[in-house]
Amino acid sequence: MATLYVNPQTGSDSAAGTQSAPFKTIARAIIARAASGTTIHLAPATYSAASGEKFPLEIPSGVKVIGNEANKGRGILIQGSGKFVSPTAADQNITILLATNSQLRGVTVTNLDSRGTGVWIESTSPTVANCTFTQCEREGVFATGSANPAILDNIFVGNSAAGVIMTGTAKGAIRRNIFQKTGFGISLQAQSAPLIADNQILENRSGIVVAGESQPILRNNRIEKNTEYGLTAAGKSRPDMGNAQDLGGNIFQNNGEFDLQNATGIKIFAVGNQLNSSRVKGLFDLGNVTPTPTPGGLKFSDISTHWAKDFIDRLAKMNIVSGFPNGTFQPYEIVTRAQYAAMLAKALELVPRREATVFKDVAADFWAQGAIVEANRAGFLAGYPDSTFRPEQNLTRTQAIVSLVNGLQLAGGNPNSLSVYVDRAQIPSFATDEIATATERKIVVNYPAREKLCPAHDITRGEISALLYQTLVAIKRADPINSPYIV
Repeated sequence: MATLYVNPQTGSDSAAGTQSAPFKTIARAIIARAASGTTIHLAPATYSAASGEKFPLEIPSGVKVIGNEANKGRGILIQGSGKFVSPTAADQNITILLATNSQLRGVTVTNLDSRGTGVWIESTSPTVANCTFTQCEREGVFATGSANPAILDNIFVGNSAAGVIMTGTAKGAIRRNIFQKTGFGISLQAQSAPLIADNQILENRSGIVVAGESQPILRNNRIEKNTEYGLTAAGKSRPDMGNAQDLGGNIFQNNGEFDLQNATGIKIFAVGNQLNSSRVKGLFDLGNVTPTPTPGGLKFSDISTHWAKDFIDRLAKMNIVSGFPNGTFQPYEIVTRAQYAAMLAKALELVPRREATVFKDVAADFWAQGAIVEANRAGFLAGYPDSTFRPEQNLTRTQAIVSLVNGLQLAGGNPNSLSVYVDRAQIPSFATDEIATATERKIVVNYPAREKLCPAHDITRGEISALLYQTLVAIKRADPINSPYIV
């Protein structure tokens, strides 16, 4: 299985394609010897006609093109367009054509051409993961024919017509993506029938448009703040948004005209979703409706617009975090070491691995004494050389991450993973391995800039909620959340 390297800044298409002698263009790497099983590594750069690329780029079967998955392809831009004659949709302007079992990972794709498409999938079964699609003049991904793609963990933002369009008899999975500020988040036509799950579909013209005879399955999506409709069904489409045996789990809220619209004349099942039935138009079987959370979230009055709302809500449902008597969560409050110990005791099974340390500043009747002892014996928290625990001392972001990794005895982090952080020089030397491990396991959550760790900052209640929840995801005790701030 060959590995080829491409760098338009330092490479040459007459080179060998090795790490020390990379090709200049992706096109050359494909033509040269990109047989099934080949991985093509892309250096941070812009890949365009100006750098020598010839579009569309046709990624052969079994070939993997990889940029930087950790940052969704930021700084690795493939921008261009070429003519493609589709067997099912005639002449098209596309950037990339994917064959069966090919993979596109960790790149940014832009097509500025008239009616330009980022990735075209024609009756093949590729994977598109951890990419960013932006400024495409039509859609980010178009799947047609008998396509069966896996479209996973991508960001679709600012594309003119749609994030993803599916037509023909296309199926596959659209999971854990973000669709934002585009025409339609997802547009389904003809007899397409994908699984659409765990996506965030926000601030588009319409969230999901289901037409033709399409029959998608929608589960656990958040569809909100779209200016027209959350989801609209037309033609003879039959979207499955949940039934008594398999609840939908979708959240519809704050969409402009209606959250749900059925223009088909046929009853559509949408059982087990969070929505406001007064914002539903047309014939639906809603089952027992779970009311959409009022401003402030499921439980707390002050997190409705907080970036960590989903993490906090889910931990609250698991009885791991709680609020204050006035109904607030206070997500910006700093967490003390004692408060953190109490959270650990609720979130994790603290199995004793050593004798407890006797801390001279933790009295037997201190409110968190039991949790501190448990966290200490389990290896999550230690004291200071003077036999103090300092329970009221603020917890830093570094301390929290190191505690979680060491306590769970996670290992294997590559220090190169720290390159995603622009402030990596501020990471203490004692914490590099642990933070690398946490990064690779998607435990680290950074707001507002994913690439900025702020290792020395005191951690807030919102931030520690995100870290704790991602830790539960990493050890298979919680379902993933689709957040743009997960590193």
